[in-house]
Amino acid sequence: MTIESGVELARFTTLGTGGPARAFVRPESLDELQSALRWAAQEGLDVAVVGLGSNLLVADEGVDALVVKLAGEVAGAAVDGRVLRAGGGAPLAVCLHRARAAALGGLEFACAIPGTVGGGVRMNGGAYGGDMAGVVQRALVVGPEGTEWRTRDELGFAYRRSGIRTGEVVAAAELALAPRPVDEIRATVGEMQARRKAAQPTNKRTFGSVFANPDGHDLTAGKILEACGLRGYTVGGAQISPRHANFIENAGGATSADALALMAEARRRAREQFGVELRREVQFLGPLELPPAGEVLSTSAG
Repeated sequence: MTIESGVELARFTTLGTGGPARAFVRPESLDELQSALRWAAQEGLDVAVVGLGSNLLVADEGVDALVVKLAGEVAGAAVDGRVLRAGGGAPLAVCLHRARAAALGGLEFACAIPGTVGGGVRMNGGAYGGDMAGVVQRALVVGPEGTEWRTRDELGFAYRRSGIRTGEVVAAAELALAPRPVDEIRATVGEMQARRKAAQPTNKRTFGSVFANPDGHDLTAGKILEACGLRGYTVGGAQISPRHANFIENAGGATSADALALMAEARRRAREQFGVELRREVQFLGPLELPPAGEVLSTSAG
């Protein structure tokens, strides 16, 4: 295991923005992960995880932390009976493939989440009526205080969040699935993928949904922002998607600062026109901060 310095994180994010990591490591086993976190603690460095970079906005100036990208055995997935055991770095698409091959259903919603098991657990990722809280039995969490298995209840799942704390890494998870005919799984996945392709900018560089849907509101975050006239709104090289207003696209040469400015403007308009304070779903890495919901960042826009 090699700990590198100055690794550019833009190539590890789906938006394609962000600066270098002070330290970067790709542990391939639980022992290597634990060793890396001990090193970070000795160096006084925070720890952050990059999965597939699909729900992540990295600061342009970089990240003063140890950035972890799980690989090897902590990124694999296999079925054992009705349980799918996966490393935190395992892509959800791979997990769905393993489940379908074993005629196990319950993970079909994952076809709409271009992330990893670890990120899915941390964010309680979900789509089309399913989420990780509905399938996770327990997860192995590694942190500065040690390593422990946490049950579904102990993980503190809520809408698009969990009780996983900053600096903790989901090294593995066990997903409880149920028998289902392969043809039915394939049909459900096909329907979900068609709906996603019709509604979302799947062929653009984005980091996925920007804001979580507000509690107790009839409209989704996307519909609120669409009603605010934000489709196609641009700042620098970043653009609010003309197809779905809850997505930000890299239209060419975008920076994370551009995306942050779009988020600030979106929150301002949502509060002004609907009285709603949108909560970001995208995770920040590095010195990034949104202003209060009624304010914008100082930048040129159009």
